[in-house]
Amino acid sequence: MNYLLLGAGLSFVALLRVIYRRYTRISVRHVPGPPPASFLLGHMREFHQRPVGEADFEWQERYGDVVRFNAAFGEDRLLVMDPKALQYIYQTSGYNFPKPGASNELTRIVTGNGILVAELDVHKRHRKVLLPGFGGPESRAFWPIFYNYATQLSSKWKDLISASSNQEVVVDIPRWTSRAMLDAIGEAAFDYQFGALTDAETPLSKAYFGLLSETFGSLPDAAIFTQNLWAYLPSQCLRLISKYTPGMTLKHAQYTEKISLDVAKKLVETKTQELLQGEGNRDIMSLLVKANNSEKDNAKLNEDELFAQMRTIMLAGHDTTANTVSWTLLELAQHPEMQQRLRQEIWDKQLALGREFEYRDLETMPYLQAVVKESLRYHPVAPMTQREAGRDDVLPLSKPITLTTGEVVHELPIPKGQKLALSIAGYNRNKDVFGEDAHVFNPDRWLSNSPKNTVNVGVYSNLLTFAGGLRACIGFRFALTEFQAFLVELVGTYEFSMTKEARSVRREPCGVMAPFIEGQSGKEVHLPLRIRLAPKGAE
Repeated sequence: MNYLLLGAGLSFVALLRVIYRRYTRISVRHVPGPPPASFLLGHMREFHQRPVGEADFEWQERYGDVVRFNAAFGEDRLLVMDPKALQYIYQTSGYNFPKPGASNELTRIVTGNGILVAELDVHKRHRKVLLPGFGGPESRAFWPIFYNYATQLSSKWKDLISASSNQEVVVDIPRWTSRAMLDAIGEAAFDYQFGALTDAETPLSKAYFGLLSETFGSLPDAAIFTQNLWAYLPSQCLRLISKYTPGMTLKHAQYTEKISLDVAKKLVETKTQELLQGEGNRDIMSLLVKANNSEKDNAKLNEDELFAQMRTIMLAGHDTTANTVSWTLLELAQHPEMQQRLRQEIWDKQLALGREFEYRDLETMPYLQAVVKESLRYHPVAPMTQREAGRDDVLPLSKPITLTTGEVVHELPIPKGQKLALSIAGYNRNKDVFGEDAHVFNPDRWLSNSPKNTVNVGVYSNLLTFAGGLRACIGFRFALTEFQAFLVELVGTYEFSMTKEARSVRREPCGVMAPFIEGQSGKEVHLPLRIRLAPKGAE
C-alpha cells in the first residue's frame, strides 16, 4: 500500500470537509483567538510540544475564557475555560457532548474498551457495575492498605539514607511513588501482590512505569498531523491506523496490554470462583465481579470489558496519583515554609492522637486539606479533556464575548460536530473563580472561603481536576484517600529540598501531565529531589 498516497487522499477529503462545515453551518470563526498558524498542524503544537497549560494560560489572558484555535487545515476548535459553559457541557447536557473518536482511540490504546471509552448506554452500563467499588465507605476502608504501602516506601528511603555518608540522598520521586502505588492499587483493587516495591523489575511494574510518557510524550510533527487526520476517519479504521502513526511508539503500550491481560484473566477467574464459593473479598475487582454477576445478561460487562476495567483502574489508580504526589512534593520543596507548616500539623496531630493515623483524622487537619486542594488545582495531572457537540447547541457563558465582528454575545451557538478542548488547567487557574493570584501556589486560599464562583463545575471542591457530571472520575474518593496517605507519611518523616535538575522541571503533555527535566533527551518521567529525615523523625 502506498501510505503517502493514502495520506494525501485523506488530507484532501479532510480539507473539503473543513471548508464545507466552515461556510455552510453554524460557525465559531468569529470567536477571538490566536492568529492562524501552520496550515497542516494548526495550533496543535501548542498542546503537544509546549509545557502543559502554557498556551491555555496565555490565550486565556489575551482572549478570554472561550478561545477559537485551529487544528489541521484551518479547522476551528474551541478551548473552553468558562465556568458556565463547562458546567453545561459536563453536567447539564448529560451525554450530548461525547468524546471524539480520535480521543477515544488514544485512550483505548492504553486502557482497552473500558469505562473511559464508553459512551451513552454503554457508559451507563459500565458505571452501574463499577459504582459499588468506589463509594465513600469503600474508599475510606482502603486507608490502612494505602498507609501501609506509604510506610513501606518510607522504610525503603530510610535504608538509602542510612547507607549514605551525609545522611541524605537524592531520589527520583515518580519512580518510587509509581512502584509503591502500583503495589497499593494491586492489593486494594485486586487483592493481588504485585511486589513492585520489593523488586522494581517485575514485568507489571516495568510495563506501567512510563507507559503514558513513552507512548504520548514529545510527539513530533508527523504524529500530531496524523492524529489530526483521525478526526475525519470512521472509528472502525482508527484501531488499524493508530498502529502505523509516524512518531508514535506503541511497543510499550502493546507490551503493557499483553502483561496486564494475562494478569486480568487470572484475577477475573479467581474472583468468579471465590464468588461461587461464597468467599468474595472486599477488593474492587471482587465487588465488580459480584455486581456484574447480579446484572441481567444484557446489562453485564463482557469479558473484554471486564479486563479493560482492570487496565483502567491500574493506570488511573497509580499513575495519576503518583504524578500528583510528585508535583506536590516539588511544590513543598520549593516552599520550605509550607512544607514545615504541614509537617508541624502532622506531628501535632500524631502527638494528640497517640496512635497511627486513621482516615477520620484527615478532615481535622485544615492545612493538609488546603495543600491537597491547592496541589490538585495547580497541578491537574489530567489537564484537558476532548468533547464534541452531539447536536446543534448553545453554550451559556459566565461573561459575554466580543466577537471579531464587534458583536457582543452572552451565549455561543455551536454546530453539531464542533470539537471542544475543555481546559481543566485553564479553569483551575481562572481568576474569576480562584482570585487574582490564581497562578500562584497558595494553600491559604482554601482557608479563606475560596473558590469565589458559585457555579458548580467539578465533583471535588469546585475543582475540575476529577471532571464533573456523568463523566466525572468514578474513583476520585479512592484517589484522594491514596494521595493523603502518602502525603501524611512522607512529609511527616522527611524534609524535601531542590536539586539542580528539579529546578528545570517541565510539565510534559503525555496523556497526563508528567514531570520531565528540560533539555534531557528521551521520554523519561523524572523528578530528583534531595531527602533527609526531618529533625523530629531523626530523634
